[in-house]
Amino acid sequence: MSASTPSLFDPYRLGEISLSNRIVMAPLTRNRAGAGLVPTDLTARYYAQRATAGLLISEGSQVSRQGQGYQDTPGIYSPEQVAAWRKVTDAVHAEGGRIFIQLWHVGRVSHVDLQEGGAAPVGPSDLIANTKTYVNNGFAATSAPRALAASELPGIADDFRRAAANAIAAGFDGVEIHGANGYLIDQFLRDGANTRTDAYGGSIENRLRFPLEIIDAVAGEIGASRTGIRLSPVTPANDLTDSDPQPLFNRLLEEIEARKLVYVHVIEGATGGPRDVNPGFSFEELHKRYSGTWMVNNGYDLGMARDVIASGKADLVAFGRPFISNPDLVERLRRGAPLNELKRETLYGGGAEGYVDYPTLDAA
Repeated sequence: MSASTPSLFDPYRLGEISLSNRIVMAPLTRNRAGAGLVPTDLTARYYAQRATAGLLISEGSQVSRQGQGYQDTPGIYSPEQVAAWRKVTDAVHAEGGRIFIQLWHVGRVSHVDLQEGGAAPVGPSDLIANTKTYVNNGFAATSAPRALAASELPGIADDFRRAAANAIAAGFDGVEIHGANGYLIDQFLRDGANTRTDAYGGSIENRLRFPLEIIDAVAGEIGASRTGIRLSPVTPANDLTDSDPQPLFNRLLEEIEARKLVYVHVIEGATGGPRDVNPGFSFEELHKRYSGTWMVNNGYDLGMARDVIASGKADLVAFGRPFISNPDLVERLRRGAPLNELKRETLYGGGAEGYVDYPTLDAA
């Protein structure tokens, strides 16, 4: 390999920060927040253990009480949550790591038991998502949503803005806007979830309007150089469909390019599933439209990750579940060492087991 060929283990400049390598820990919901939906001391340990990743992206953190869709997920809207996240970022920075927080509003993928006063979840339209959420210590069908009034949308964009300001106050290096996997932003984008007839539905330009208002609110608050976004153009996650995703996402990428966001994090295929769910969709067409940092995700192993970086087709590679069971994933990849097996029964909820007790190579 020539000296000019980029490697997975090379340092990388992301906006105003330096990453020690091109390996990213993807956002992973673990349902372990404490009372008040705050991260705990275990949370700080969990992320600090994984700080050898070039960049950590936190689990999705709701921007408001309304934005919550699963039991025991942390928020970033109360002073207590900000103070608790500060312990996490301090722990990561003490290990030499870098960390962004993922800002999340689930939209219709929620349950009345998680909403204030048992209210209905909200979405662009009143179409129920045929999917399940984690609530009352088990999986349950999502509740029927109500359609948001246009007058409510500026308030939600402002929730994202305030959450971004809170994230910087909590010591995060930046934020990732969750625009993927069938949650609120994604719901507004897709004609399978958005059947509005006002300025926020119908044409591609109209369906882009609210997502772009959120992006503008966040980047306007903390700067585009600290704002990334996650997208999943072809995933069927959370019952999401779209009649023609290529022109929609081509146009979205042009708008993101104009706003100079620091990275785009793309899930190639079905989230956590097959990569070829829509063989006709071209991710290259998207990448052509955006000149910033391109982060890829979905089922990457060491060989695939090395190849995509060496070819210049991506700048960063995000790994999800391998990071849960391998706190030292970077070192294992570097050595080509075997990976710990994932304990699926401890993924969601619980305490230290399956969270901070996976052994490192050296411990093993």
